Amino acid sequence: MKKNLHPEYHMINVKMTDGTIVQMKSTYGAEGDQLSLDIDPSVHPAWTGGNAKLMDTGGRVSKFKKKYEGLGF
Repeated sequence: MKKNLHPEYHMINVKMTDGTIVQMKSTYGAEGDQLSLDIDPSVHPAWTGGNAKLMDTGGRVSKFKKKYEGLGF
């Protein structure tokens, strides 16, 4: 079997949108690195049942709504 075939699996810090930091195992970066999320399970409608609002950091949601406002979105 080939050596070093699989990526290293280590602990990283994941920063959620509300600022909380969760430690989890990942192949991202190196041991102790931090990954900041724009959307996480605490705010995404797929996990919240559709009641939460998405954070519009780049104005993309507003731009989409303006472009298609006549279609009833």
